[in-house]
Amino acid sequence: MKLLTLNCHSWQEVDQQHKIKVLAQEIKDKGYDVIALQEVSQPIEGDVVVQGLKEGNFVYALLDALKAIGVTEYDFRWGFSHIGYEVYEEGLCLLSKHPIVEEQEFFVTKGHDTNYWKTRKIVKIAIDYKGKTIDFYTCHLGWWIDEEEPFKHQIDTLNVSINSKRLSFMMGDFNNNANVRDEGYDYMLSKGWVDTYTLAEKKDEGITVQGKIDGWEKNQAGLRIDLIWANQPIKVLESQVCFNGVNKEIVSDHFGVEMECEV
Repeated sequence: MKLLTLNCHSWQEVDQQHKIKVLAQEIKDKGYDVIALQEVSQPIEGDVVVQGLKEGNFVYALLDALKAIGVTEYDFRWGFSHIGYEVYEEGLCLLSKHPIVEEQEFFVTKGHDTNYWKTRKIVKIAIDYKGKTIDFYTCHLGWWIDEEEPFKHQIDTLNVSINSKRLSFMMGDFNNNANVRDEGYDYMLSKGWVDTYTLAEKKDEGITVQGKIDGWEKNQAGLRIDLIWANQPIKVLESQVCFNGVNKEIVSDHFGVEMECEV
């Protein structure tokens, strides 16, 4: 199974249409089974197409780019999390090549006001993968040091929804650096989550953010905050950072993570 997670920084990028085409081509070339995307935005003023999805949604642009190169097998689920940059409805999305048999979206923050940028929602799907039901969560969570909307509360809320009898993957931007001890990353480990990067037989340094970005304005180091977690140990063949200027060109202020495993 091949997975990809990417914080898209959608509609904030220079030469956005070109970058969508780069992303689409890599999806075609790699044939990911499931893709988790964050910061998947649509204009507030857009016309509704279906079930809250509006014209100008980033995932529609991505699907159009995929269709243009002959890729039509992906189904998707998108959910609205909060207003971003004052003009966008920012959300999360999961795309799957396999049948989606369950879907859910839910808040993990204390507050549910979608006008507030700290409000966080999770989008979840379950897929039928070769006769096995597997759960996927796309996540864009907050920071460890935040008294108003702490990361710990978000993970605790998310964990309530996990079906321990099924293999689950949490994929996304966790805003907690894996190289910092006794904060969000270690808290997730303490709750039984397994960082698939650490299991990988082949991997790179794992850095997904270089320098300062929104939410990390004082950062000068490389961060490993975009992660793929599993709720049980699995055989991970490879974990690689992509869209970092080395493994494909940069398409966002975050780099992506692609992972191949046996399930």
